[in-house]
Amino acid sequence: MKLPNAHEELLRFSSRIRIAGLGAGLFFLILLGRFVWLQLIQYDRYHSLAESNRIALVPAIPARGVIFDRNSVILARNFSAYTLEITPSKAGNLEDTINRLSTLVHIDDADRKRFKRLMAESKDFESIPIHTHLTEAEVARFAVNRFRFPGVETRARLFRQYPFGNSFAHVVGYIGRINDDDLDALAESDQDANYRGTDHIGKLGIEKSYEQWLHGHTGIEKVEVDASGRAVRQLSRTPPQAGDNIYLNLDSKLQQVAETAFGQMRGSLVALDPKTGGVLALVSEPGFDPNLFVDGIDPANWKELNDSPDHPLINRTLRGVYPPGSTIKPFMALAGLQLGLRRPGEAIPDPGFFTLPGSSHRYRDWKVGGHGMVDIKKAITVSCDTYFYGLAQQMGIHRMHDFLTQFGFGDKTGIDLDGELTGLMPSPEWKEKRYKQPWWPGETVIAGIGQGYTLATPLQLAVATMAIANNGVIYKPQLLRAWADTATGKMHYAAPQILNRVELKPEFVQLVRDAMVQVTQPGGTAAAAGAGAPYLFAAKTGTAQVVGIKQNQRYDAAHLSLRNRDHALFIAFAPADNPRIVVAAMVENGGHGGSTAGPIARKVIDYWLLGKVPNAPVTPVDAPPDSEQEDAAPAEEPLVAPADTVPAITAPAGAVPNGH
Repeated sequence: MKLPNAHEELLRFSSRIRIAGLGAGLFFLILLGRFVWLQLIQYDRYHSLAESNRIALVPAIPARGVIFDRNSVILARNFSAYTLEITPSKAGNLEDTINRLSTLVHIDDADRKRFKRLMAESKDFESIPIHTHLTEAEVARFAVNRFRFPGVETRARLFRQYPFGNSFAHVVGYIGRINDDDLDALAESDQDANYRGTDHIGKLGIEKSYEQWLHGHTGIEKVEVDASGRAVRQLSRTPPQAGDNIYLNLDSKLQQVAETAFGQMRGSLVALDPKTGGVLALVSEPGFDPNLFVDGIDPANWKELNDSPDHPLINRTLRGVYPPGSTIKPFMALAGLQLGLRRPGEAIPDPGFFTLPGSSHRYRDWKVGGHGMVDIKKAITVSCDTYFYGLAQQMGIHRMHDFLTQFGFGDKTGIDLDGELTGLMPSPEWKEKRYKQPWWPGETVIAGIGQGYTLATPLQLAVATMAIANNGVIYKPQLLRAWADTATGKMHYAAPQILNRVELKPEFVQLVRDAMVQVTQPGGTAAAAGAGAPYLFAAKTGTAQVVGIKQNQRYDAAHLSLRNRDHALFIAFAPADNPRIVVAAMVENGGHGGSTAGPIARKVIDYWLLGKVPNAPVTPVDAPPDSEQEDAAPAEEPLVAPADTVPAITAPAGAVPNGH
């Protein structure tokens, strides 16, 4: 048996030691290199990752600006309340979570339905409210049991409130939850970063028009969080900048006076400051409660509003288009004088009808037997149709179109609200393009008394009336009066903007103004509205037929359904010698302008000039007998534009029952 060689064994062992040492050294060098790579070369990257694991960047949502009237009365404000919110990606079984939450907090079917709608529109990682406006007791009960509900938390949020409810719905508007269309618009305008963490945006009215001013600027909070994502402490904060506070030209009391005067009648009223174009009142009746839309309107309320035959969602002042009727006559008179077709004091006989040359068809005056000899002043005072039939025929549709469009007919006024319609000042070119038909002489005749295809909004009538009150100067109607810049604390005031200066001879304007004053005096068509006024005011009544009548028939409201009766219109300014207010009022199916729209306008003017507050609405009355009623439209002629030229009454943008 051969004995082991001790030397060889020692050499073999030494070799193994060296190999192991080299391996250990190589491994150490690898570890050292990795350490250098991670700790030195990649330090910044991994430091940021480590910080992000424990630091959350939380948007600090700014307080929305408050909206005031001209006297600093609040029309839209914020209040703080707690909401119970669920993050679906963290909550597990949502149905089970909601059922267990309902034992602590009152959660009804409406809450569940709204949550499902909002969840369908949101991302899984977004926090969605299941119940808003928690009581203190509900907040305390949930806080004790919070550990049982992963992904559920209470949050303090600012909510929007409209203290006047229906009164300013169409002007102030409302906010609603941001939807995909809003997100696309924000991204397109490069504003999406400023809306991180924000759930709501202006959907209608001033809330929409001045959204960027009211929203403010979002801040950022760096918050240290624990493993469960719960905030531990605040590390730094860039504070949000609250939105600007906005002051409107509106007078809240004047608005309420007008609404009270309407009572249960449908219609609209605009009151303007003729010296600046400031909108003093803008009423559309009936209205709706904008508070219903803030958290997403429920289906029952939506159905009630959307299906109502009174169409409360339509802003009649901007989107209601109606034949202006005899309110067009002062402007026709100015056209006749300015174009040299009529002279002051020149009179024509009125037999009670007008006949086109070469035609046997009669266009009736509203007064059987006519008004005798009529000059331009009397024609306005008694609203003589025959006079303006003849003037329109002599003027021709081209000159009529070109002259009346100077006052804003057929065009938007540019008011600082979305959704305004243009109305329609027809022309042969328009009709040819629209209907592929020629223009007929009879259509010119009835356009002369504001019927046929001619359409105007109440706002357009008010703006046009401003031109007569201002000797041809037309200001842009403006709701914005001032705004308080929260960044600087300074108050800024909106400057009046002149839309147009209609070239009119002062003596012609004065003649028309004097005639409009006579309208409110005994013998005028608005004598009832002007009775007892301690000031002179200028006005013109109008009646727009809704349905046509046969040639041998007379208008009889008693034999028509309510919604087929005439619309009542009224334009006015006061005091006549130094106008401080311009008013245009329209009452749907109200009959004669002097008996329904006129008294409403009178109450508004009385309050503005005298501080007189009405204690009862205007009582609706049927149209007066034929011997007293003006504006009976010509028989067997189109009385209003065909149905397809009148825009459909639709809900405001964003007013949908899904939280938008």
